[in-house]
Parts: sequence; structure tokens; C-alpha cells
Amino acid sequence: MDADQELPNPRVAKINSTETWDSYLQQSISDGTPIVAHFTASWCIPSVAMNPFIEELALVFNDIVFLTVDVDDFKEIASKYEVKAMPTFLLIKEGVVIGRLVGANPEEIKKRIETLLQSNSQFVV
Repeated sequence: MDADQELPNPRVAKINSTETWDSYLQQSISDGTPIVAHFTASWCIPSVAMNPFIEELALVFNDIVFLTVDVDDFKEIASKYEVKAMPTFLLIKEGVVIGRLVGANPEEIKKRIETLLQSNSQFVV
């Protein structure tokens, strides 16, 4: 069995405080790391069903940090970004929201991420 499979992916994080959210945003601003934020709720089945897909995406797109925000725990973050439906995905680059997708649509999310990375390509050395 592959030992790597045992470790949680460091590029996937569940937000557990507004400070954690702020620090990821600051990191995005300082080093240009794109963020895909998944706004979810434990009672929203389609939203929860996206979690394994997010893990898969993180294995494919290693340059992105995937954050999960439970709107019931962090209403202030959700309202700051005007998140009203679950799931909502925000694509954030250098601290700015450059894309928003509402609904559990794995293929569309993947396409949006690919576009996000292409717009990032001038920074690739």
C-alpha cells in the first residue's frame, strides 16, 4: 500500500476560524497562490457530496489551495462574499474573487480551475 495515501493533503483545508481564513488570504496575496473556496453546509447533501471531488482536484491541481468553509460556523465569511446558496465555489487570486460558481457541478468547477491556472501561466518559470 502506498504510504502517501495515508497523509491528508496539505492543499485541502477546512476553515476552523476566521483567522485561518485570513491567513490563507494573506498567503494568496503575498505569493500568488490561487484559492478555491468551497462554501458548504453539513445539512446540504449535494454540497457534502462534493468533498471527495475536492480531494481529487487537489491531487490534480497542486498549485491551488482548496478551502472548505461551513457557512453555519462562519456566517460572517459567507456574508462578506455574499454566499447565499450551497454549494458555492469562489475562485480567489491574490485575495480577489475572480470567479464564482453556484451548484455541485464537478466538470464546470474543473474547467474554471483550468482557466484560472491558464490566467496564471505568465508567472510559471
